[in-house]
Amino acid sequence: MRIPIYQVDAFSDRLFRGNPAAVCPLDKWLPDETLQSIAAENNLAETAFYVPKGKSYHLRWFTPSVEVDLCGHATLASAYVILQIRRETAASKVSFETKSGELIVSCDGELYSLDFPARPAEPGPAPPTLNEALGAKPNLVLGLSGLDCLCVFDTEEQVRGLAPNMDKLAAIDRWAFIVTAPGSDCDFVSRFFAPAKGVPEDPVTGRAHCTLIPYWSKRLGKTKLHARQISKRTGELWCEDRGARVTIAGKAVKFLEGEIDV
Repeated sequence: MRIPIYQVDAFSDRLFRGNPAAVCPLDKWLPDETLQSIAAENNLAETAFYVPKGKSYHLRWFTPSVEVDLCGHATLASAYVILQIRRETAASKVSFETKSGELIVSCDGELYSLDFPARPAEPGPAPPTLNEALGAKPNLVLGLSGLDCLCVFDTEEQVRGLAPNMDKLAAIDRWAFIVTAPGSDCDFVSRFFAPAKGVPEDPVTGRAHCTLIPYWSKRLGKTKLHARQISKRTGELWCEDRGARVTIAGKAVKFLEGEIDV
């Protein structure tokens, strides 16, 4: 069986920046074991698979080791494949059915806007080994129901300079770690670490901004925000806090197109 595959750099308009995602359109679902094996072979933070379902699409995301319930950059990449590369519809938006409910991506020129659920962080105790694992002490630590840990620092330089011990982070009972601080020329910056899920550092993370947007919107007293994820690849995001939902917008560019044999 031959399956189309595309690799798209999301949250950037330049190659080799943003977050690379693989996207595989399918006519029907393959066994989960096969999907996971393809994602492991791709060895990217996420591989997205979609199947047409009426006027919408069923969308799933896999890291090299697990299926996840929400992924921003691979959703943007999937919409880019459908609307820009394959031109499967003349519409300017696409609707996905996912484990996190309906997700809609709208296209306005080069900008793709994701309508995602807000996931606000809540006060909670910091894991006792967190400071040692991060190699620095956050000014504030918050948690949320998805077991992510939000770590707030005072400056962009602190976030940029972090060099976590990935083995120690992976040993902490949390899904992932979001670190953030005010930006020097944007509203806020962030990095994202999920070593226990096969992603030591994710270059640009839409999922994390479901938590970052409510936090920074409340702290800064504004609903529209410009964010930058300061991994080595770097990504730009334009965000809006809409209460129970958030908008996460960015650009995308195709890196490769081909086929895989399964």
